[in-house]
Amino acid sequence: MKKLVFFAFIFTLLYFTFPLVGEGKQDNEEYQVIPDDAIRLRILANSDDEVDQEIKQVVRDRVNEEITSWVENITDIDEARNLIQERIPEIDRIVDETLAANEQSSKFEVEYGENVTFPTKVYGSYLYPAGEYEAVLITIGEGKGSNWWCVLFPPLCFLDFGNGISVDEEESMEMAEADEMEEEEVEVKFFLFEWLGWS
Repeated sequence: MKKLVFFAFIFTLLYFTFPLVGEGKQDNEEYQVIPDDAIRLRILANSDDEVDQEIKQVVRDRVNEEITSWVENITDIDEARNLIQERIPEIDRIVDETLAANEQSSKFEVEYGENVTFPTKVYGSYLYPAGEYEAVLITIGEGKGSNWWCVLFPPLCFLDFGNGISVDEEESMEMAEADEMEEEEVEVKFFLFEWLGWS
C-alpha cells in the first residue's frame, strides 16, 4: 500500500512539474520587446564612486531629454539614424556643458555606431541578451563604472533598463534558490524513505 501511495505521489509531482517547464520556455521566447530596428543610448560612468554615478545620471537626464525631443515625431528608423548622426557634435556639446556645470573636468567621448557592446540584462520578466547593437555610446572618464542604457528609437527610455539585474546577480540568485530547493528535496526524500521503510 505504501508503495502505491508513493508512486501516485511521484506521478502527481511529474504531472504538475512539466507544464511549468513548458511555461518557462514560453516566457523566455517572449522576452523581446525591443524591435530589431532600434537605436540605443548607453552611458558608462567613470567609476562606481557615488559622485561619478551621480554625474552619469545628470548626463543621462540631459542627453536623453534632448534626443527624445528630436525623435519623438519620427517613425522611420533611417530618418532617426541620420538625424542622430548629424547631431553627434551637439550631443558632445551637451555632455561638455553638463560636466562643466557640475564642476567636472573628466574627459569624455561620444560615439555612434552599429557595433556598440551591451551586457546581458534581466529587467523584470524580460531578458535582454548581450551583443553588439546600434547605439550612441557616451564614455565618461575611464568608463569603468556601472552603465545605464535605454532605447532612444523607438523611445523606450521610460523603461529603466539600467535598474535591471545583471547576469552575475541573476545567476547568484538562481544558485541560492537552487541550493534551497536541493536541501528541501533531500529532506523530502529522506522522509519518504523512512515512511516506506527503505532507510
